[in-house]
Amino acid sequence: MIHTLSKRGMLLELSVYPPLKKKTAALRMLTYGVPADSVDDYIRIGESTSIESLKRFVKAVVAIFSNEYLRSPNNNDIARLLAIGESRGFPGMLGSLDCMHWKWKNCPTAWHGMYSGHIHEPTIILEVVASYDLWIWHSFFGLPGSLNDINVLERSTIFNERAEGRAPSVNYSVNGHEYTMGYYLADGIYPSWSTFVKTIPCPQGNKKKHFAAAQESARKDVERAFGVLQARFAIVRGPARFWDHKVLKNIMIACIIMHNMIVEDERDASQIDFTYDAIDESSTISISHEHTLELAQFMQTHYDIRNINSHCQLQSDLVEHLWQLHGGQ
Repeated sequence: MIHTLSKRGMLLELSVYPPLKKKTAALRMLTYGVPADSVDDYIRIGESTSIESLKRFVKAVVAIFSNEYLRSPNNNDIARLLAIGESRGFPGMLGSLDCMHWKWKNCPTAWHGMYSGHIHEPTIILEVVASYDLWIWHSFFGLPGSLNDINVLERSTIFNERAEGRAPSVNYSVNGHEYTMGYYLADGIYPSWSTFVKTIPCPQGNKKKHFAAAQESARKDVERAFGVLQARFAIVRGPARFWDHKVLKNIMIACIIMHNMIVEDERDASQIDFTYDAIDESSTISISHEHTLELAQFMQTHYDIRNINSHCQLQSDLVEHLWQLHGGQ
C-alpha cells in the first residue's frame, strides 16, 4: 500500500509541477531579464526547456488576453480619458504618443545596417499611446531602429480606425471653437496634424511659456509608462537575446498585456471614479459612432487628420484655455 501511494505521489508530482516550473522559469526570464541557463540553479530546469517555455508562455498570453488588454478605448474609457484631460486643462486629450528602442543583441549580421540607427546598435522600435494611469492603449512594434518617429507613424495603425470611420467621434469645444477629433500629446518631431498637440519651442510670453510647461508635463505620461514597463519586465530593458523577430514581438506584446493587467489590478478606484457632473458645464464633450462608407469620406477623414490649420488653431485655443485656467496672470 505504501509503495503504491508513493508511486501515485510521484506520478502526481510529475504531472503537476513541471507546468508550474515552466511558467515560473518564463516569468523569471521576463521580470528579471536573466538568460535561460541561469534559471537552472533555482528552477532545476534545462536551458532549452526554459527557452521553449518562454516562447509558448508569451504566445499564449498574446492569444488569450489581447482582445481585452490591447483593445481600443470603448465609450466608457473615452469618457474617462476626456474627463481626466478636461481636469488637466486639455479637453479632447486621449493620451500621449511616443516611441522607444529595444536593443537587439542577436540581430543577424546581414540586418545590422537596417536595424542600426542613431545609437549605432541594432534596435527595434515600439510605438505606444499611454494615458494618465500608465495604461497602454496602442502598441505598434517591429520596425527597424534606423527609422525615426515620423517613419514609424507613417506605417503605424494608430489612425486606421479613425480613417475607416470605426473610431468614436469626439466632439468638444475649446475657446469657443468646435472640434470633432480627439488628440494626443507628442514631442516636436511629430508632424503638425490636427490629432497632435505639440509643445512650443522657445516660447515667447507668459501664455506660451505656461502652455509649453503644461504640455511637457502632461506628455510625461508616456515616458513614465516606458519606465514602468522596463522596471517591471527587465527583459525589455536589456538587450534582446533571441534571433526570431516574431518571438521578440510576442515577448514585447505579452509584457505590455501583463503591464496593463497590473495597472488594472493596482488602479485606485477613488482616483478614477470621476464625478462627471462636476466638470464645467460649459465644456461640451460627446461621443458618436459614424461609419465611413464612401471613398470620398475616407479621403476627407484622412485629410482632416493631417490638417495643419486645425493643428495650429487647436494649439492657439489651448494656449488661451490654459491661460484662463491659470488666472490670466
